[in-house]
Amino acid sequence: MTEQRRRFELLILDELRKMNEKLDRMIKINEGILRGLLENRIPVEEPLKFEGALDVMTLLTLPGNLRKTAMVMCKLTEATAQDVASETGRKRAVESALLNELASMGYLAKKRQGRRMYFVLKEGARG
Repeated sequence: MTEQRRRFELLILDELRKMNEKLDRMIKINEGILRGLLENRIPVEEPLKFEGALDVMTLLTLPGNLRKTAMVMCKLTEATAQDVASETGRKRAVESALLNELASMGYLAKKRQGRRMYFVLKEGARG
């Protein structure tokens, strides 16, 4: 065996050892997460259900900015523009315009309570 080949094999073995150590660490992390889930220490969110007017296919046809707002509304079901803005990280005025656009498309209804305007996911738009 040539010296160059021997060095190459040692380099490969060293890299394989490093990868094995990383995999071992990942397995330990995953085991800890699984234990936490099984012991109810890590809360699991309910998965969003997209049925009715805002089903998955409808969400996919919406432009990205409207889709983000629509997904937050699927989660909240009823919210002000400020509530949605807090979730998306965008300005209240931007969310207000997007919510009004979703309402004009027929996905949301509006209801006023005092000075506040609430947007409500229409019946059947969330499972």
